[in-house]
Amino acid sequence: MSNNRITDFKNLTDNQKDLLTVNVIKGLVMDGVRNANSGHPGGPMSLADFTYILYSEFLTIDPQNPDWENRDRVVLSVGHTCMLIYSILYLCGILKMDDLKNFRKLGSLTPGHPEIETPGIDASTGPLGQGVGMGIGMALAEKASSNSSIKRFTYILAGDGDLQEPIALGASTLAGHWKLSNLIMFYDKNDIQIAGNTSRVDSTDYSMLYDAMGWHVQEIDGHNHEEIRTALSNAQSNDKPSIIIGKTIIAKGSYSLENSPKSHGSPFSEDEIKLTKEKLEIPQDSFFCNEDIINHFQRNFNLLNDKVAEIDKEFEKNYYDEDQMFGSLNVPDFGNDLMSTRQAFGKSLDEFAKKFPYIIGGSADLDGSNCTSNFANTYHDFSSSNPKGRNIAFGVREFPMGAIMNGIALYGCHFPFGGTFLVFSDYVRSAIRLSAIQKLHVMYEFTHDSIFVGEDGPTHQPVEHTMSLRNIPSLLVFRPSDALETFYCFKTIMKNKKNPSAILLTRQKLPNLNISEDKIEEGVNKGAYILHEEDNPDAILFTSGSEAHLAVEICSLINKRIQIINLPCWELFEKQNKEYISLILNENCKKRISLEAGITTGWQRFTGIDGLNIGINEFGESAPGKDVAKHLGFVKEKITKLIEDYLDE
Repeated sequence: MSNNRITDFKNLTDNQKDLLTVNVIKGLVMDGVRNANSGHPGGPMSLADFTYILYSEFLTIDPQNPDWENRDRVVLSVGHTCMLIYSILYLCGILKMDDLKNFRKLGSLTPGHPEIETPGIDASTGPLGQGVGMGIGMALAEKASSNSSIKRFTYILAGDGDLQEPIALGASTLAGHWKLSNLIMFYDKNDIQIAGNTSRVDSTDYSMLYDAMGWHVQEIDGHNHEEIRTALSNAQSNDKPSIIIGKTIIAKGSYSLENSPKSHGSPFSEDEIKLTKEKLEIPQDSFFCNEDIINHFQRNFNLLNDKVAEIDKEFEKNYYDEDQMFGSLNVPDFGNDLMSTRQAFGKSLDEFAKKFPYIIGGSADLDGSNCTSNFANTYHDFSSSNPKGRNIAFGVREFPMGAIMNGIALYGCHFPFGGTFLVFSDYVRSAIRLSAIQKLHVMYEFTHDSIFVGEDGPTHQPVEHTMSLRNIPSLLVFRPSDALETFYCFKTIMKNKKNPSAILLTRQKLPNLNISEDKIEEGVNKGAYILHEEDNPDAILFTSGSEAHLAVEICSLINKRIQIINLPCWELFEKQNKEYISLILNENCKKRISLEAGITTGWQRFTGIDGLNIGINEFGESAPGKDVAKHLGFVKEKITKLIEDYLDE
């Protein structure tokens, strides 16, 4: 090419036009990162060829309606390369040039890592590896929801760092097991990461590994357009999930930074950009792009519009009357016997699953313990031979479970849930955080919620986990106190579609609270309610979950007027109006107590600096739950004495 190629664009061959368009995209990337004075230029330049071919020739989207339900999905798992996707979305006509110029600026549509608020972005990514899990969740959701003969694809753009994260491989084993033939992942194998060459930390043969996991594997030159086209065509017609391993060069086309880790996470210097643009034979103008480039990129868009219209003709969407569905719900017969809240969850799940066919999910190999076995037996496992199976057998893969749940929610046709022990919420926490950032309608079911797990010992006894989850913004944390409260927590979670939720459930059996159903339903909806009321109380005791019963028993033994507040969900309570918050908090009463079988840090927001916070601030022991509680001093006699001494001060 020569420097006059831009002005002579119409006379170039198609191949020359393709190469020049890719170079212009690289120019936009360099300028965007330089303008922001931060970002990652090298990765986008190695990934540019594949992404250009994908979007301009293979991807089924509607640029006029980026949220079109029947589109293919693209997950940029290697999220730090997002300036590439933003440049592509500009060429699609979805973003504007000003958006590119505002890269990494406050309030822009082009943040430093992709976020779903940006049109054309299908998942918020950045923490490496999670995009792989979310993409697999999207592909699963498409298989589970498709009512047409038209095959829609989920594409994952991944890099070396993604596949070094165990979550990516954990989720990939499931994709191979499920034979998700609608899933195509491009592995941008440039063998460079921030600290140097990947050979310093990884010698895995990913071709052999993914073949062993049941994927269709292709290895190509990631800069060769014909090889890219052939690989994508082969992947689309295969009956397995596909990985295209593209050998690429980081900062491909740069003047002096090809194959250099220096290109990974820092803007190019102005001199480097000038010399690179000369090498790429594109104009020196900052953020250069003209109509010829755009028109060439969009050369197939008329055919794409016809394809979009045809898909819409065939597509059938299930529409649900949720008011009718909620109206026909029946409260399960919980009986009068003692019942753990995990058992109540299982019974509630059965009732909701009958009425809401879009509930889908499962357990991380704890079906019996999480009380999801009946759901699994009724609706059967999702599989390649049974894509309408509603139970997802995740195996011992808590973190992949969370990422897959997020992908299912992002796809938009199902309400996903996933179960494990509360203590293992640590394993899935990063996925929970992305659930919250994206405000996804997902439900995490965490059972065995306290030291009353007992014999399994301190490794399985959650002490800090409840409070830790409460510290995640936008996450609703529910800790019901009995069976009926569990049902209404489930109902509230189903209705609240703007937040992810975690429901924390007991292993030990509990009695019923013996208060009205209406009061429980209203109290759960508002996050807090007066469990035991007193006129002019001497003290207010705040509690949640199984400790509500202990609170009632203890307060009946103390010769003081103690009002008990049950807090099934802090986050909902704090969203209530000032009048209700004032009613519950009752600032006229100065003596304030908290009681919960976990760390006490955090309860001060209700009890104040002079309050009494009773909990467990150390790890437990292996013994029956009652013995562990006695060992830790979390028993009726000692708690009663603590409260009496506090009230007598």
